[in-house]
Amino acid sequence: MACFIVPVAEAVVTTVITKAVKSKDTKPEALKADTVSFSAKHKIPFSRKLKWLSNMLWGGSVLLAFEHVWHGEVVPWFPFLTAASDPAETSEMLFEMATVGVSMALIVTAVWGVMLLVTNAMEKKAIKAHPAQIKEGCI
Repeated sequence: MACFIVPVAEAVVTTVITKAVKSKDTKPEALKADTVSFSAKHKIPFSRKLKWLSNMLWGGSVLLAFEHVWHGEVVPWFPFLTAASDPAETSEMLFEMATVGVSMALIVTAVWGVMLLVTNAMEKKAIKAHPAQIKEGCI
């Protein structure tokens, strides 16, 4: 009924945090070549990785919202959610949000966490595989 609201809420939060982290990443002090080590220059910035989570959450939420519109559970007039018009259905909707919505958001976040682990392992492998080129600045 309204399980997509939980991932939407997480997507809003991650979008705001992404913008804050990105503005912090591009400050002039962070761009000086003398103060930035090789790993900081050649690793994917955390703001981009956080953007992956945001995109995954927004994409899944849009698809879920479309599915709920398709089935008539979300309508273009107040109260927008058909379950919100009846108190008995409202409690069922809140239960679904607490169980299904939270579990979907946690699964998406867990998949993103696995993506981060794989990405970090690939970055470390690239650094170890080409130490001579790293010192010369070829990579």
